[in-house]
Parts: sequence; C-alpha cells; structure tokens
Amino acid sequence: MSLNRREALSLLAGGTLASAQQQPQVQDEVIKIDVDLVNVLCSVRDKKGAYIRDLVKEDFTLTEDGKQQDIRYFSRETDLPLTLGLLVDVSKSQENLIEVERRAAAAFFRSVLKKKDMAFLISFGSDAELLQDHTGSPQTLERALKELKLSVDPSGIYQGPIPTSSKPRGTIMYDAVMLAASEKLKGEVGRKALVLITDGMDFGSRTTREEAIASAQRADAIIYSIYYVDHSQYGGGFTIGGGSDGDLKRMSEATGGRVFHVDRKNTLEDIFAQLQEEMRSQYALSYAPTNPNKDGGFRKIEIKAKNKDHKVLARKGYFAEKS
Repeated sequence: MSLNRREALSLLAGGTLASAQQQPQVQDEVIKIDVDLVNVLCSVRDKKGAYIRDLVKEDFTLTEDGKQQDIRYFSRETDLPLTLGLLVDVSKSQENLIEVERRAAAAFFRSVLKKKDMAFLISFGSDAELLQDHTGSPQTLERALKELKLSVDPSGIYQGPIPTSSKPRGTIMYDAVMLAASEKLKGEVGRKALVLITDGMDFGSRTTREEAIASAQRADAIIYSIYYVDHSQYGGGFTIGGGSDGDLKRMSEATGGRVFHVDRKNTLEDIFAQLQEEMRSQYALSYAPTNPNKDGGFRKIEIKAKNKDHKVLARKGYFAEKS
C-alpha cells in the first residue's frame, strides 16, 4: 500500500495503538483499510558505542509480552518530524550551572531543529514554568532561555539541597516530566522526546517516579537525561545534589532513552552533540499486536538485534488504551 506523508505520520505517530485509515476512491468504489498498529522507535549501537544505520527489517526480532510479533512496517527514519521538550533544573543545587546550560541549549536548538520540528522549554525547581510553548524557531527558544532563573521555595523553608520539612518543594522533577508529557506531547505526532538537565534529585513532587514514567509512556515520548552535578558547590567532595543517577536511569531506560553524564571528558556541548546524533539515527518499526484487547493494560515490548554484538535501545512497552 502506498502512503503519502500525512498517512505515514499517522502510522508512525508515537507508539500507543494508533488507527491508520486509507480511503482511496477509484471509479466510485471506496476501499477502507483500518489497522491498529503499535509503533516503536529504536537505535542500535555496536560494542564500541557507534551507531549502526544500515540494518533492515530482517535484522530485528520483536516480542510483546513474550510473544513473537510480525514487523509490518520498517524504515530508517532520520528525518521524521521531532517534537522536543527541554526541561532544565533551576533549583538551588544547579545555581552555578544555569549560564552554561543556557549557552549550550541555545546551540543545541540551532543544530537539532530542522524543518517541521518543534520544541518547547520548561524550567523546574520549587515549581515548574513553561518558558516557551511549541515553536520551530531557534531564535525564539534562545530568547526564552534567557528567562532561566533560580527557583526556590518562596516560603523560605527550602534554602538548599537538604529538605528541612516533611514535604519540601525543592526540585519537582517528576511533576515537570508529568506536565511536559501529558500536556505538551501526548497529542503530537512523529518522534517525541524529553531532555532533562538535572542532578537527578526530586524534593516535593506530587507525582511519583512511576507516574512520571507512565505519563511519558502514554505520550509515546522518550526521556533522555543529562546528569549534571555542580561538585564545586559542596566542600570535601561531598555532594548532596546529584548523589545518584538511579532515578534518571529508571525513567530513561523505561522509555527508550539513556543517561548522559557531564564530566571532565564530556562537556554539556559534547553531550548535546551525542544526543543529536542519536535522535537522527533511529529506526521506526510498526506491528499489529497479536493481543487485540484495548483494556488499558501495559504491554511489555522487547526488540533484539539478531547480531548479538548490537545493542538495541527502545522503550519497554506501552499502554493498550482505546483509540
């Protein structure tokens, strides 16, 4: 079946069950095709971490809840429209990093956004703020980046990285992910990604980590985390901010992304370049699940490369919600 660009986007719109319809009219005869498809984006790297870009459908196996699935559609999609949300931690522990983040993010937007791509910007600390809604203009995003500023609890209860009450609102990372996924990405088509720049700590979110993950999965969004810690802020090598990247790993791996670390070998600019390469090195796979029930349950997806030296990065599953 031949698809135009709009119909192709329908087939590749995220990863929940999406209905693709084609209604060509030939001599007053209407043919209707209605297929429920699950669409998954993945990237593949070799043992050295280099991206593999020349694979074909037969190089992959795909299972849902342990059952083999037939890959209906396959493509190397480096130019599928992208909707990107950048979430920047502006809590007290990140105070000295904001200017670096501002400059690097501006350069990233200029490099990554192509025709028909869109991006938005959210800052989060003691609260979350949408600094720029969807736009395809790097210049507009750069102006919004200038609005990044420290965000601490105005009550004065929270004055640093240590929570001083039972329910402080210091860094509401999970709330910010929930807001971005459910309010800004769920209705979009094409590739969808959230990029978090943070030290990985959450103080005071009303949303749990698992709820944040589920919101991203329902929006068919990949979470990429950039683990950025200001080690200079705390003496003696002791850092409270950024004590662990475990929560970031959990969110990223569950949605098909991964965690990048800013360190002596990798600057924030270097990581943005790596991230851009990854987002432009993806494969798109679509299949009609053997389990047709749309009961809202979670379906576990596993994609493997037949070459055991290749590592596939893809989300762990989706919610089989009604169309």
